[in-house]
Amino acid sequence: MTLAQNSLTDRLDELRGAAPASRHNARTIAALTANPGCARRALLDAAAVDKTVIARELGFPPQFGQSPFAITRGNSFEAMVKSHGCAELLRLLREELGLSIPEVGYHDLATVGDNATNSIRYQRTKQLLGQALSSGQGTLFDHPMLRLEIAGATAYLEPDVVALQIGGKFYVVEIKSFAIVDGQADPAQVASAARQSAVYVLAMRELLRELGYSPDDVAHESILVAARDFTNRPVAAKLDLRKQLAVIGRQLSRLTTIDSLLDLVPAGASFTPGEGLSDTVSAIPSRYAPECMSSCELAFACRAEARAQGSVDTLGRGVCDDLGGIDNLDTVLALAEGTLDPAPEHADIAEMLRQAQTLRLEVAG
Repeated sequence: MTLAQNSLTDRLDELRGAAPASRHNARTIAALTANPGCARRALLDAAAVDKTVIARELGFPPQFGQSPFAITRGNSFEAMVKSHGCAELLRLLREELGLSIPEVGYHDLATVGDNATNSIRYQRTKQLLGQALSSGQGTLFDHPMLRLEIAGATAYLEPDVVALQIGGKFYVVEIKSFAIVDGQADPAQVASAARQSAVYVLAMRELLRELGYSPDDVAHESILVAARDFTNRPVAAKLDLRKQLAVIGRQLSRLTTIDSLLDLVPAGASFTPGEGLSDTVSAIPSRYAPECMSSCELAFACRAEARAQGSVDTLGRGVCDDLGGIDNLDTVLALAEGTLDPAPEHADIAEMLRQAQTLRLEVAG
């Protein structure tokens, strides 16, 4: 880690203050890249702030997330798939996907001796992956530690399993407990698993670059292991991640650097719960969209703020695009009612709004 990175880490730790830490994972990165223009989320995530705690402190607790039952079921299912050195996973890869896999080694990277810090686990993962690449032998890595740069800050990531040398490629294995019934699963759950897998693939490719190998040695497909029908028996399928890799990679490149976002925070402020927290959060611009409601813990707070400001963001990005940069609801309504003369560049939009208003009145009448 460079001196500049150490300095950035120290500043982010100071900004977090006494707030509880919550590190990035593949789900938060996928959600962040879906809204790359939101400085508030980017900075809170970079500072490892638990956004659930912040949302509750602001009076807008999040209303989504996994139930304790679902978490317990997921942990139990993963443990079963990976028991006895991933014997069941190997059976799935060989029998259900028809992959030619010789005898493999198995490495559990959850800890390195008595040390479970992210940086030490990453270095051990890097060392073992390098050895496996040079030997060409097939190896399973259980909970390897990867890392990815997010707007100038390092995020550590932990996929379920990374398999080596299946047809000369690394494959990320994502284990989920939702059901695949007659070859079909809930599209939303599969899409979420694909986005998370894509984040891991990007991180794996970065690690291979560091080792001097081609990032193309990581497959653009991941292996999804889920429950067969409604039983606790696993089934495996491949997911093509090319679309997700392109989108997430492009969005990561668009994220504003954390260094510049730190300048938005008032001097001496922190995200410690208590007096002044609301002012600190409000000083950092957000980019609310209705899609945030299903992916960001601060969505209710940001929606209330956007409504109070009369922001058109509350109407959705499609409407915002149609309005061509008009960002205030009062302005939109005035143009629709004809009580405000539009600027020349908004003449066509104003005409569209007046027509929509006329149609609405006709339907209402």
